[in-house]
Amino acid sequence: MSEQILSELADVLEERKFSSPEDSYVASLYSKGLDAILKKIGEEATETVMAAKDGKADKIIYETADLWFHCLVLLAEQGLRPEQVLEELARRFGISGHSEKAARQPD
Repeated sequence: MSEQILSELADVLEERKFSSPEDSYVASLYSKGLDAILKKIGEEATETVMAAKDGKADKIIYETADLWFHCLVLLAEQGLRPEQVLEELARRFGISGHSEKAARQPD
């Protein structure tokens, strides 16, 4: 179910690329460009941190959903899919975080 909802949401976000910014929040983000999407992700990340500091599970879940949503908007804007992120997480599964980080190629 969880993977399916990400895929379905990604399909909707892709469709919003062709919507009017006046009619769609996501289309309005796309029309403002990458910097606006990144700013929104930063705002949502901060709100998620603040919710965690408050220690209220419902707020943490709500803010994390907002953060994930805006990350999905970024993926769609960049022509990427959530399935690609899930594949990367699956690749890392069972690998020590220290080992995985050490194996990364420098940019």
